[in-house]
Amino acid sequence: MNTTLRTHDLTHSTRSTISNLEALRQEHNLLLSSPTDEDKNVQLQQSLESIDLGIGEAVVLLQLQKHFDELDSETYKLMLQVQRLTQENSWLRNELSVTEQHLQTSTQMKEDYERDIRLLNETLASETTNEPLDLTQTIDIEKEMPLDTKERVETTSETKNHSEVPPRFRTLHNLVIQYAQAGRYEVAVPLCRQALEDLEKTHGHNHPDVATMLNILALVYRDQNKFKEALQLLNEALTIREKTLGLEHPAVAATLNNLAVLYGKKNRYKEAEPLCKRALEIREKCFGVDHPDVGKQLNNLALLCLNQGKYDKVEECYKRAIEIYTKHYGKTDPLVAKTKNNLA
Repeated sequence: MNTTLRTHDLTHSTRSTISNLEALRQEHNLLLSSPTDEDKNVQLQQSLESIDLGIGEAVVLLQLQKHFDELDSETYKLMLQVQRLTQENSWLRNELSVTEQHLQTSTQMKEDYERDIRLLNETLASETTNEPLDLTQTIDIEKEMPLDTKERVETTSETKNHSEVPPRFRTLHNLVIQYAQAGRYEVAVPLCRQALEDLEKTHGHNHPDVATMLNILALVYRDQNKFKEALQLLNEALTIREKTLGLEHPAVAATLNNLAVLYGKKNRYKEAEPLCKRALEIREKCFGVDHPDVGKQLNNLALLCLNQGKYDKVEECYKRAIEIYTKHYGKTDPLVAKTKNNLA
C-alpha cells in the first residue's frame, strides 16, 4: 500500500513539474518574441532547450510509470491465477488420491467377484446328485421373535410334477445362505435373483420353489434393514403359496410368521398379531395342538401381545408353550427354561 502511495505522489509531482515547465516555456517564448539583444536571446534559447528536454524526460517518466502500473496490474492478475491454479492443483491431487483409493477398492472387489464366480462355476460343475432340497438353514434366527426356519419344498398334489429340485437351484440356495450369514449381501442378493430368474424360466412365476426363493431374498433384505422390499417379497411369496399349496399349508404358516416378525420389527404390532394368529391356527390344524412348532408360534404371539399390553393373552401363550416344550423335550430343556423366564 505504501508503494502505491509513493507511486501516486511521484506521478502527481511529475505532472505538476511538466505543467510548471510548460508555463516557463511560454514565458521564454514571449521573451524571445520581444526585441532583445543578441546575447540575451542566446541565453533564452538555451534555457528553452533545457526546458523542452525536462518536459520530454518528464513525459518519458510518466510513460514508464504507466507501463510499470500496467505491469503491476498484470502481475497481480497472474498472482491471482497462480493462487487459483494452486488451489485447483491441490483439489485435483485430493481427487486423484480418492480416485486411486476407489480404484484399489474396485480392483479388490473385482478380484473377489472373479474368485466367487470361479468357485461358483467349480461348485456347479461338481454338482451331480439330485438330493432333496434342504431349506432348514435360513438366515439367522431372531433372538426375541424367531423367524420361521422350516422352508422345505413339500411334495404335494400341487407340486408332485416338480418334486426334483434342479441342482443349480440347490447350489445357488446354499451359496446365498453362506454369503448372507457372512454379511456378504452384495454377493448374496445377485445370486438369489439369479436363482429366481432360473426358477421362473423353468416353472413360471406361480410355483412353490419361486415362493421359497422370494422368502429367502426377503430375509436377506430384512437383514439389510430394507423392510419395504422385504415386505413386498413376503407378500408375493404368500400369494404364490396360498394359490399353489392352499390356504392351510405349513409353508403358508411359515410366510405368515415371517410377515408378522417383519411387522413386529417395525412396531406395527396390530398388523402383526392377526398374521401370527392365523399361522398358529394353521400349525395347530396341520401338526396338532401339542407340536413344538405350535409352541414356537405361541412364543411369537406372546411377544406381540406383550408389546400391546395384553398380559392375560401373554400368560396364556407362555403357559401353553411351556406345556408343549416340557412334553416333547423334558423339564430341563433350555426352551422350557427360557419360556419360563419370559413368563416370570
